[in-house]
Amino acid sequence: MRFSFRQLEYLVAVGEAGTIAMAAQRVNVSSPSISSAISQLETDLGLQLFVRHHAQGLSLTPGGRRVFIAAKQILSDANGLTDLANDILETARGPIAIGALSTLAPIVSARLRRSFEAAYPDASVSLKDGSQTHLLRMLSQAEIDVAITYDLDIPKDIQFEPVATLPPYVMLAKDHPKAAQPALNLAELKDEAMILLDLPLSRDYFLSLFHDCGLRPNIAARTSDMSMVRSLVANGFGFGLVNLRSRSDLAPDGETLVTRPLAGPVRPVVLGLATKGSDHRSGIVTAFFRHAKDQLGRGEHLMPDDQP
Repeated sequence: MRFSFRQLEYLVAVGEAGTIAMAAQRVNVSSPSISSAISQLETDLGLQLFVRHHAQGLSLTPGGRRVFIAAKQILSDANGLTDLANDILETARGPIAIGALSTLAPIVSARLRRSFEAAYPDASVSLKDGSQTHLLRMLSQAEIDVAITYDLDIPKDIQFEPVATLPPYVMLAKDHPKAAQPALNLAELKDEAMILLDLPLSRDYFLSLFHDCGLRPNIAARTSDMSMVRSLVANGFGFGLVNLRSRSDLAPDGETLVTRPLAGPVRPVVLGLATKGSDHRSGIVTAFFRHAKDQLGRGEHLMPDDQP
């Protein structure tokens, strides 16, 4: 491009004012600066834009008038782009892509979408789920606007805002000998068969709970599918650990689970909202942050109906 918006602004100012002096007053720039910019624009375009009249100002040449009209349209379109950006930043409407950690997505994402769209009818929500690595990649490539995830291995270029603290729970079959206890600790579980959710971050977190207490779990089975963990536990093959309780105590095959708090000094995980680092958020993303922090921060979509 052989011209700048500033040169076009000066061209329009002179074309409307008829003199460089009056144009300089309008745009609050010195006359020599405007004169130099106009001369440079004529050189760059290879076209004479004005006829200089001694002591009588300037008038547009026929070609200059056509450029003058086009310049006004370009500047108007540029201002329209600014207005559009302001509209996006200030209004809660339009598309938003939300990602959720695969272990969270079945419990929180659909209900949160429903409540958000009820609060903001002009929103158009799409949902995606995946591993932490997958979510971070989608954020970096702008495939999603926000991710609902845990505070585990968050890189420095990702902004993470905490929403809720989630302590760990123990899942047991309903006829497990320890199912009647109101709570259990890790020492009571170290010799019990464990069904481990074998996803990178989940695996490392749950194993660290034992390691921090100087204990070693008795891992009987591993699976990357939370539904499979629930079914194996409900059928008596071992216990499982979770941070987010389902609203149903039934495993996918219909067997019943019992969930008890994990007692003792165990580290919770922090649920939050992650975005690519930026100083600006669109209105729809700002609205979703506000809505999700309110809903999830109060325990909405996180706790079964019998939970406080």
